[in-house]
Amino acid sequence: MIHKEGIPSILLAVLVSSIIMVLFYLYLANFLWIGGLLSAFILITILQFFRNPKRHIPVVDENLVYAPADGKVVVIENTTEDEYLNEKTIQVSIFMSPINVHVNRMPLNGAVEYVKYHPGKYLVAWHPKSSTENERTTIVINNGRYKVLLRQIAGALARRIKWYVNKGDQLNQGEDIGFIKFGSRVDLFLPENALIKVKIGQMVYGNIDVIAELPR
Repeated sequence: MIHKEGIPSILLAVLVSSIIMVLFYLYLANFLWIGGLLSAFILITILQFFRNPKRHIPVVDENLVYAPADGKVVVIENTTEDEYLNEKTIQVSIFMSPINVHVNRMPLNGAVEYVKYHPGKYLVAWHPKSSTENERTTIVINNGRYKVLLRQIAGALARRIKWYVNKGDQLNQGEDIGFIKFGSRVDLFLPENALIKVKIGQMVYGNIDVIAELPR
């Protein structure tokens, strides 16, 4: 399934591919197969950027925090979140490469307590300051017992953050909540006493892998 955010890019890719084929047909007919390969490469690349596989949460549990994005775990550290929570937390960051699925998903059941978009820089996603200086969107989810902060972060390539939630929304674990075009990074700020279930370098998949278990 293709995500709605990809429709303009896919239409543009179809147009470019068509122009390539026409040019090859008119001026390089003997090499038309090369034009076909180039056109197919462009279309397949764009389609894989915007794929949106439907995934169902294996175990619905209000104490489990599922991965909000596909990618590699690049940060697990104790830190103080000072934009909204203003308390000690555990930060888990997931780097989304251009070949990953770019959909962002609801990591747990809860109400959206806070949403804020921040314009900013476009440092590479693994830069230590990207979490606080890059263009980003902060979303705080309250499940009635705990608050989890999710941050969508733009990078050097990914410069289009989309979010589909508003303050007060009551959402279910696994629902689509946003999209970052062409990858980048998602940060989770979890309660200090959460039990982390992943490790640095691990590949995780949204709605499939558990990032942490909240105290019961």
